[in-house]
Amino acid sequence: MNFDIQSDKIISESFLNIGKMTFLEAAHFVQNMDYKRNLDKNNMLAVLNDNFGTCSTKHALLKRLADENQKFDFQLILGIFKMNADNAPQIKEVLEQHQLDYIPEAHNYLKLNHQILDFTSRTWRKENFESQLLKEIEIQPEQITHFKVKYHQNFLKDWLDQHPEIPYSMDEIWKIREDCILALSK
Repeated sequence: MNFDIQSDKIISESFLNIGKMTFLEAAHFVQNMDYKRNLDKNNMLAVLNDNFGTCSTKHALLKRLADENQKFDFQLILGIFKMNADNAPQIKEVLEQHQLDYIPEAHNYLKLNHQILDFTSRTWRKENFESQLLKEIEIQPEQITHFKVKYHQNFLKDWLDQHPEIPYSMDEIWKIREDCILALSK
């Protein structure tokens, strides 16, 4: 899974300039950054400029790094999983307040040879969500913005349609989801 960074393109050069010579050094550097939303997800260097990021921005950056170095076997994955109090204890109160066992959440990570590589944070591990995966698709780094949100919202609409016992509208469930994300970032 590891490789030497040899490209002279912008992301590779940015990592080399801070002394990260291999993919794993770069990945662990990103993994150790705080989990926080970047203001400009369209800026491919947002994670390095801001010194923080989310699963989306961190893994899009690492996918681009792999691509710059001709390592096209790395896939950027958009997975939908059951986010619950077991795999995300910080959201327990939010879920209890709304009488939900879980909420489907979108999560980005990399895959290489069918193996999940998750560099979201120091504490977040694939074991947190792997057994709770509902769906996975491969995306491109530029799809972490509008496409990801639309895909997630469409998934939630279908989920609500399949679970009429859940008494929330799409807008309400999205607000609950935002409250969960806020709880995760604290």
